[in-house]
Amino acid sequence: MAKRYWLFKSEPNCFSIEDLQNEPHQTACWDGVRNYQARNLLRDEIKKGDRVFFYHSNAKPPGIVGICEVVRSGYPDYTAQDPTSDHPDPTATPQNPIWYMVDVKLKEILPEMIPLNTLKETPGLEEMMVCQRGARLSVQPVTPEQWAIVMNLIKRKK
Repeated sequence: MAKRYWLFKSEPNCFSIEDLQNEPHQTACWDGVRNYQARNLLRDEIKKGDRVFFYHSNAKPPGIVGICEVVRSGYPDYTAQDPTSDHPDPTATPQNPIWYMVDVKLKEILPEMIPLNTLKETPGLEEMMVCQRGARLSVQPVTPEQWAIVMNLIKRKK
């Protein structure tokens, strides 16, 4: 199976790239996703070894702040069954977990954020989901071509 690429959004006041950096082994579960389309990606498509752009959303400005690797493929999001968690779902049970998560490991914090405006202005990224109006999905596929273009932007900032 070929490596695939993704963009995961997180609000920095909920879980930031620095929070991931401070986790043991710089690894954490990507939990709390409560959208069926994103859940299906986490459950069925995102696999160990895939690469992820870590994106700070609801920030000024929003943008890509780091790179992660998926180190555990999709498994039930147990936080949905925890009434004290930030994202409980009383309909989720061990027999029918509903929601899924993956584990990610930090590979790199970018020396400088790649802001959304830069992504939108970069030729070749016009179709990147994060650049589309109204595309709010917190887990998004990234094509190999889009990944390469963003990696070139990152290299230029170093």
